[in-house]
Amino acid sequence: MEQKDYKQIDEILAKYDRDKARIITIMQEVQNIYRYLPQDVLSYIAKEVGMSESKLYGVATFYSNFALTGKGKYVLKVCRGTACHVRKSGNVLRALYEATGLNEEKTTTDDGLISIEIVSCLGACALSPVVMVNDTVHAAMTADKAKDLVDELRAEG
Repeated sequence: MEQKDYKQIDEILAKYDRDKARIITIMQEVQNIYRYLPQDVLSYIAKEVGMSESKLYGVATFYSNFALTGKGKYVLKVCRGTACHVRKSGNVLRALYEATGLNEEKTTTDDGLISIEIVSCLGACALSPVVMVNDTVHAAMTADKAKDLVDELRAEG
């Protein structure tokens, strides 16, 4: 890892006084930098806040919003909750897989642009089926809209 990266981490740690009681906030800010929590960074944070690596890893694996592997620039969360399922979110998911070449095992494109995650609920049942791209909700998705969405994301790069 480059020195400038540790500088960013040190700034985050200093902002929260290296307080292990604020570890979740620290980890969220670090994840915003990398889009996941690299192992070497977790080790560094653990040492700096005085926590064991295993305890920090336990926090990272307990909360589903933390990722230990890299994600794409655009993370597409496909809702598979009841309302979305009934309104054919399975077709949307298949279309996204087809448009990106991804599947349940391979969740991020080789160029690191797009990741697909299946989620239980996005809390937007009235808008179903729903796909969330990073923090933006895309409502009433269809297979055709899903393919268009992938094309738009690729164009934005």
